[in-house]
Amino acid sequence: MCKKIFIKTEYITLAQFLKFANIISNGGEAKIFLHSNNTVLVNGELEDRRGRKLYDGYLVEVNKKEYLIQNDLN
Repeated sequence: MCKKIFIKTEYITLAQFLKFANIISNGGEAKIFLHSNNTVLVNGELEDRRGRKLYDGYLVEVNKKEYLIQNDLN
């Protein structure tokens, strides 16, 4: 099942997403998390850049758990 992550901005960076989704406890852990034995896919492609911008409709998979980014600007 896919968990929805609602954002109130145009995009969120991958590091911000990891913190917002409670996958890591602070932003400083993002680089270590992304370069360790964790698998992160953005729209089906392997990703390790913490600054990767995630927009409305993007599907992020972290260690086989799926998250859907949804814009909540309204």
